[in-house]
Amino acid sequence: MHFPHYSKIHNRFLLNGYFYDRNTLKEVAYDFIKEGDQYENFLGDFLLDWLDHSNSIYLESSLASTQPKKILFKKQSLVNSAISTGNFFGVSVGDTALHCLPANYIAGKMMLIRAMILGLEIDLISPSKNPFYKNQKTYDFVAMTPMQAFNSLSELGKVKKLIVGGAYVSLSLQESLIKAKVNAFETYGMMETLSHIAIRTMTDPVSEFKCLPDVKVQQDERKCLVINAPKLDVKHLITNDQVELLSSTRFRLIGRIDNVINSGGLKLHPEQIERKLSKNLSFHFFIDSISDSLLGEKVVLVVKDDPQIEFKKLHKQIKECTSLEACEIPKAIICVKDFIQTYSGKIKRKLAWIKNLNVY
Repeated sequence: MHFPHYSKIHNRFLLNGYFYDRNTLKEVAYDFIKEGDQYENFLGDFLLDWLDHSNSIYLESSLASTQPKKILFKKQSLVNSAISTGNFFGVSVGDTALHCLPANYIAGKMMLIRAMILGLEIDLISPSKNPFYKNQKTYDFVAMTPMQAFNSLSELGKVKKLIVGGAYVSLSLQESLIKAKVNAFETYGMMETLSHIAIRTMTDPVSEFKCLPDVKVQQDERKCLVINAPKLDVKHLITNDQVELLSSTRFRLIGRIDNVINSGGLKLHPEQIERKLSKNLSFHFFIDSISDSLLGEKVVLVVKDDPQIEFKKLHKQIKECTSLEACEIPKAIICVKDFIQTYSGKIKRKLAWIKNLNVY
């Protein structure tokens, strides 16, 4: 029987050290569903959808501001995405890769597609904060979330090329990667673009994102990014990410428009303030706002409740951050029991749901 290009499995593809063709990989998928852990259940379901005779596949939208919805994609578009990544990073047949991302997210799905299409030798492990725990192997290509990269800094010498995505990379993490001489790249993308469409090298803290081949970008009237990628079947995709547009293939990310804080008529991006503060603060935090009778909204620093935090000292550290504009300096510190985060490390902002805030 003739199978279309996207249904074929590269004859050099290895999963956990074993060769699989299309039929034996289906058996693996059934085993994942019947006997596997949750992450293997997701992988099994995805593999069966990928290996069926349809030329398209449903993927669930990752848009945070709306209810998740399923979008139909051509399977050839996923193949094109995999080939584009392989060409850009020079990842090819026989290279080793580590799959440590959950397969219910597009990044986890695409790592598997890349391995099957490009002929990679991929190891599949359960997603965790430190994927290199008890793992002494070296890899040519690895994709991680910022949280995973942060918790694996001492082990990343084992990785030749590392891509980090899913949430923004803090300045402190980037500087740690530079100091450790990790060949790391920050990615920009989403499910709607079938993983990343732009890459930023992390050898320079202020480097811009550069689009992959055959991807063009522009801005709408809100200065938000609009993406066109014909080979991914992406046409005029409007995002909520405000950018500094440098050309039709280069941009700098500013922050999400739906996170903007309007303080005294000034529009402030919490992501920008976080990047500046991350040089002075070594613990996890985020920037948000609370209502203010004078300013409308005032900037606040949100931290996890910790008896070791000395608030007078923390206020001093904030004021010593010389890169902050006066309007960006947090006017208060908020303590919460815990942050609500996605697996990739994106913090679910907005404090409106929290009652009896502890303000310092």
